[in-house]
Amino acid sequence: MQVTYFGTYERRYPRNAQVISSLRRAGVEVDERHEPVWEGQEQKWGAGAAVIPRLALAQARLLLKPGAKGDAFLVGYPGHLDLPAARRAARGRPVVFNPLVSLADTLVGDRRRFRDGSVPARLLTAIDRRALRAADLVVADTEANATFFADLGGLPASRVEVCFVGAEERVFTPGWEPKEPFTAVFVGKLIPLHGVETILEAARLAPELQLRVIGSGQLDALLESRPPNVEWIRWVDYEELPSELHRAGCALGIFGTSEKAQRVIPNKAFQALASGAPLVTADTPAARELLVDGDSALLVPPGDPHALAEALKRIAHDAGLARRISERGLAVYRERASEEVLGRRWRSLIEALL
Repeated sequence: MQVTYFGTYERRYPRNAQVISSLRRAGVEVDERHEPVWEGQEQKWGAGAAVIPRLALAQARLLLKPGAKGDAFLVGYPGHLDLPAARRAARGRPVVFNPLVSLADTLVGDRRRFRDGSVPARLLTAIDRRALRAADLVVADTEANATFFADLGGLPASRVEVCFVGAEERVFTPGWEPKEPFTAVFVGKLIPLHGVETILEAARLAPELQLRVIGSGQLDALLESRPPNVEWIRWVDYEELPSELHRAGCALGIFGTSEKAQRVIPNKAFQALASGAPLVTADTPAARELLVDGDSALLVPPGDPHALAEALKRIAHDAGLARRISERGLAVYRERASEEVLGRRWRSLIEALL
């Protein structure tokens, strides 16, 4: 079977790289039909009007390129504007959409770049719906997001399936050996979804513990007034992230309180599980699809710094608990979210359309 991975997707973004890697591992030939737009855009959702000419040129190139030979077309993330070109290139062959997010949900509900009900918000919702409805199959990252996408697009449940995000196993491999002093590590963009305020307040409530925040973004200003037990590193090369996770006392997931935060299991959670680092993250419907509190992760109420601080103290002072969560988290990853498992899942979803 041959699949054409299509569009203006961000080639290095973990969701795209992991899907391509998993498909190839499952014996699928993947041909990339890619027009770069987002490469080099660290904060792509803040790019504004400057990105419009690049998007327009990329869409023209996608439309003018000769058709690919794949049995099916898979539109990567972010690819909400790529569906018309994908349908034309596919010429009747199945088109699968891997949206990961809703544009309106991200830019209005989560990032708050636009007011709910404003003209931009309505336009983004229209783009979301058009993209979702144009695909023969939409693949969400959690059951919670699948329900959201089906409702947003007015789609029957049969047109929305689920495949976890997973982790790139060429990069993230087991090897957790925590170093002293105990350090909780957060890796990711500083955006509302991740609950940065909750992490910093938890650090203030547990001044005896060390935290390391790796990343930058919309909420950089919060880190400027961070407590003294929080180290801030703006950037670490992607290939160096496993080393950070391997020596961490635990890895932090997300703690935001938005509706979107309730529906996602982020890249960082899967990367921590694949690396064997004990994971502490918010107790959400999405997290419960994969994780069990006290077994494969420590789950705390979203937006609750007191609960997070207590969880960090608990895992910092109980080496047996930390080791058990490390081992069970890795086992759950291997059982349900490894490249081998997800490759079979992606292949079966596409084969069902042929």
